[in-house]
Parts: sequence; structure tokens; C-alpha cells
Amino acid sequence: MNVNVKAEPSFRESVDLMFNRAVALMDLSPGLEEKIRVCNSTYTVRFGVRLRGAIHTFTGYRSVHSEHMEPVKGGIRYAPNVHQDEVEALAALMTYKCALVEAPFGGSKGGLRIDPRQYDEHELELITRRFAYELIKRDLIHPSQNVPAPDMGTGEREMAWIADQYARMNTTDINARACVTGKPLNSGGIAGRVEATGRGVQYALREFFRDRLDVDKAGLSGTLDGKRVIVQGLGNVGYHAAKFLSEEDGCRITGIIERDGALFDPKGLNVEAVRSWIVKHGGVTGYPDAAHVVEGAAVLEEECDILIPAAMEGVIHMENAARIRAPLIIEAANGPVTAGADDILRRKGTVIIPDMYANAGGVTVSYFEWVKNLSHIRFGRMQRRQEESRHQLVVDELEALSDSLGKTWTLSPDFKARYLRGADELELVRSGLDDTMRIAYQSMRAIWHERGDVEDLRTAAYLVSIGKVAASYRAKGL
Repeated sequence: MNVNVKAEPSFRESVDLMFNRAVALMDLSPGLEEKIRVCNSTYTVRFGVRLRGAIHTFTGYRSVHSEHMEPVKGGIRYAPNVHQDEVEALAALMTYKCALVEAPFGGSKGGLRIDPRQYDEHELELITRRFAYELIKRDLIHPSQNVPAPDMGTGEREMAWIADQYARMNTTDINARACVTGKPLNSGGIAGRVEATGRGVQYALREFFRDRLDVDKAGLSGTLDGKRVIVQGLGNVGYHAAKFLSEEDGCRITGIIERDGALFDPKGLNVEAVRSWIVKHGGVTGYPDAAHVVEGAAVLEEECDILIPAAMEGVIHMENAARIRAPLIIEAANGPVTAGADDILRRKGTVIIPDMYANAGGVTVSYFEWVKNLSHIRFGRMQRRQEESRHQLVVDELEALSDSLGKTWTLSPDFKARYLRGADELELVRSGLDDTMRIAYQSMRAIWHERGDVEDLRTAAYLVSIGKVAASYRAKGL
């Protein structure tokens, strides 16, 4: 037996190792450091639902990592391998993520041990409502205490069921819709929430490529245009990130990895066509317009400019990290790079844009939705027409000036149409998300470049986040 073989850290251990690496560079008392690190509480529920003529028992979790701010925030995932350590690690990441992007929440996370593909819609509704009931009656779903959102295996549909269940149990709560985010628009949702995490990945990359020094650190040059991108996981996050980067920034999606293998084409894949195929056939097998690689994980090691792991945690680990050839990795999923792999990649000079920043688009737009639900008004409703009227005054004045000068110049119709249109909810959401991602990146970047003892963006992100959480606890008198 080789005792020198270094064990692969678990997801929970990876989060703690990365936390420890950051706090070693901070001046925190041991007590405050421990208070920030530990998970405050985890509720485990086992409940029964009668399905197909028999009672089936399900196990679910809701972890609260930090209540330095309330409500606490974090998604609910449905997966057959959900367990307590995973949920607690994800809750910790939510704490740091919310602090980094200045969303006024503590961190939480939920999970239900279930394979949603094994149940029809009606059965999933019964299961979801019962799980929600168990959490709601303990205030683990509540507009001012604990606000879930979608995660892997859940979406708008499940959030609508949860919101309705809460409203049934709290018939006089005027803010009932704010008990959960990620809802459909007709159930109190917000425009742009479905795309939010993928859009946040795009904005994060745009911000990275704005700075020549950062791009040089990754051994890259130029802009996003023409960059070769491999995406692991074409779910909600991976699909939207790939779609926006290819359609709006000129990136070439050369690889898409799914659970049944991967597609690879150096000339670029049609993201919409691949997505349609997956929706229709349940995977990428048989897709006619690209080479199919049965061992999909091998495509992680193909040469590219940007690698986007957008599905499960731990897909880049100590065994394959040395073979990863992408100079830039952006973590669209939670914890896709283990702590052991992170050490190997940093020594290689790989630049990693960390998960707590890169996939924060979801919680950012969830914050906007929560505010919308509490204010009971759609964003843009009060000011949109007033903006258009003010812009019309400017256009009228300019056109009058043009007439007095003998029409030596005119405003183009396209400019007039774009200038005169007031911002709607989707534009305001995208603007707010873009601003959030820019400010958060610059807070990380300042530490990355100004402190000689900080080698990477992940450590910088933890330093920013932990510092903000510590300041909140100190303000409470701890």
C-alpha cells in the first residue's frame, strides 16, 4: 500500500480547505473564525407519500449555514445522491456567495433524495408539496427567515408548487409570494430569472476579458470573440451560458459534455440544435452533426481556451487535473473543482474564476425577485413611460435644431427607436445583474493584484466574503 498517495477531499472538505486557506491570511479571532466556518443547523425530514398504491418514504434536508443576515437563501436540489455533507457544503458556499455579491442574505441549502426522472408530474407535485409542508411548518420556508430557489433537478414548476403550498398554510401573509424565488412570471416571478445563472457566467467572463493584465495571466489574448469553449453539462446554466457566449460574444462551443457522453467539433457546435436533441432524446447519443465521445469526461481534457463545468461538483479532481489543458476555467456549477485539483491547477498557472462568484447570477436575480414580491410592483412600471417622455423631449429638440439648420443631419430611425424605448423589467434585471457582477469582480481583483500573498481569484473571493460576514457578526456584538 502506498501511504504517500494523497486522498481526494470530499466536497465538504474542499470547501473547508479553501476556507482555511483564506482565513490563514486574515486577522480573525479563533472564535469568530469557527463561528463563520460551521453550519448553524441542519434539519433532516423523512416523510411518506402514497404513490402507486403504496406509501413511499423520502429523505430531505434543509441546512442553514449562517444567519449573520436574514432571511437565509439557497436552492433546493432533487438528486438521488443528495446527503447532509453536500447540502451543508452548498449552504456554506451560499453564505460566501451572497456576501460577495452584496445580496443581503445568509446562506442555506436544501435537498431531497430523489431521482425526479422516475416520477410523473402529478407524483412530483405530491412529493414537493409534502416536503414543502414539512419545512414550512418549521419556518424553514418563510419570506423573512428562509427563502429557497431552484437548483439541480428543480425549476419554476417546483417553486410554484412550494409558493402555493406556503400560501395555503399562511392565508393572511401578504408577502407569501416572497417565500421562494425562481417562480414562473405568472406566479410572482421576475423576467430573466431562468437565464440568470448562465447570464451571470457571461457577464463574469466579459468582466475578466476587460482587463488585459488578467487575460495575460491566463495566457490568452484578445477578446471573447473566437475563443474555443467546452461546456460540461447542458442543463439550464450550461445551456444559457453557451447560448449567450456563442450568439452574443462570438465564442465557438467546441465541446458539450452530458451524462451519456460528449459531442466534440473543433469548428463549433450549434447550441440550440444540441439542446433540442437532448430535450427530445434524453441525451447527446445519436446527434448527427458532431463526433460522439462515449467517455464524456475525456473531453474535459481537450484543448480549448475556456472550460465551463456547469453540472456536478468534483468533476475536475486530483486524477484528471494535470491533464486539463484549458488555461481558463470558470466554475458555473457549485464545487466542480476539488481542493486537491485546485492546488494542481494553480501550480500549472491555470486561472480559475471561482463558483462563489461565477454562478452568483442566480441568487442576484433571486434577490431582485424577492424585492419585487415584497414591494408588490413590477420593476419599471412607475418610471418607464416617464423615461420615454423625457427622451422624446430631447429627440424633439434635436430634430427642431436640425430643421433650423436646413436638415444638414438627422437622427437614424434605429437610434430613435432604441433611445425612446424605456427600460422594461428584463432590461432592468440584466442591468442590475451586470452591475453586480462587475462590482463583485473588481472587489476580488483588487485583492488578487494588490496582495502579494494571494495567488488566485478563489482565495481573493473568500477573503472578500469572509471579511463581510465577519463585519456583520461584529456589528451584532460577537
